[in-house]
Amino acid sequence: MRAVHIATLDGPEAVSVVDVDKPTRTPDQMLIEVHAAGVAFPEVLQSRGKYQNKPDLPFIPGAEVGGVVAEAPEGAHVQPGDRVAALSMLGAFAEYAVCDPALVFKIPDNVTFEQAASLPFNYMTAHFALIPRGRLAAGETVLVHGAAGGVGTASIQVAKAFGAGTVIAVTSTDEKGKVAIEAGADQYVLVDGFKDAVMSATNGTGVDIVVDPVGGDRFTDSLRCLRDDGRLLVVGFTGGSIPEVKVNRLLLNNIDAVGVGWGAYASKRPGYFAGQWDELEPKVANGELTPPIGATFPMDDVVEALKTIDERRATGKVVLNIR
Repeated sequence: MRAVHIATLDGPEAVSVVDVDKPTRTPDQMLIEVHAAGVAFPEVLQSRGKYQNKPDLPFIPGAEVGGVVAEAPEGAHVQPGDRVAALSMLGAFAEYAVCDPALVFKIPDNVTFEQAASLPFNYMTAHFALIPRGRLAAGETVLVHGAAGGVGTASIQVAKAFGAGTVIAVTSTDEKGKVAIEAGADQYVLVDGFKDAVMSATNGTGVDIVVDPVGGDRFTDSLRCLRDDGRLLVVGFTGGSIPEVKVNRLLLNNIDAVGVGWGAYASKRPGYFAGQWDELEPKVANGELTPPIGATFPMDDVVEALKTIDERRATGKVVLNIR
């Protein structure tokens, strides 16, 4: 079968497409015929050896699958022929991928394979961030950084679908602001001077929750945007630098900085992923959660797909079309 290989740690430009053997599942695994694969920031980091998960070289990257079950254990919740979204963790950038059945989810008929490959990481991360970690309550105001990206657009939609009153997007350009509005945000502000813009938009009261997958130098102003009992959700650091917080800010304003480590949390709790899917799936089926696809690439153009993310050109979700 054809697959993407990371054989050296020289960045996206060194990634290649090769012919390899089709994977063989164990009796407890599923084999998925991959139609589309989600592309995310971790794959860019993996191409440089900078991600926490460092597989032996060479390896097939890719964690998110939209496809069809080819083989499954007897009695599994999905069976051959079922259309699914899945988390392979590795190996998705290939014509076939092996998955743990606990990480395979049957998709509604209205969901495309490209959308299926866009759901697991971003929407489950956003759900974990906003609901159990962020304690989102009906009517609250949510501020989303990196709002035109995959996690950002997912956070906008999850916040609205689960009861947020107002969602304010933070973007670097007006063009990306329009992407955030199309994803469901009520309004957007530009990152330069966002604190003052947010305080103006909220009549000086601030927001209840900040979703921050970016990090960097905007962190302190994000804390300043919070009203009493507000929560800043630390989702990631796509901006490159890890900020530090002076905890007196938390004390004086009665606010929380909350870590969002979705994968580490869910992997220790059998059935957690399935429980999340049970909450998300009805809202996927009725269209409340519809992943915006920013760009699709054939497998042969995987370098360009990775560079689109690496160079901060991506809006919505970037997807590889495998078939």
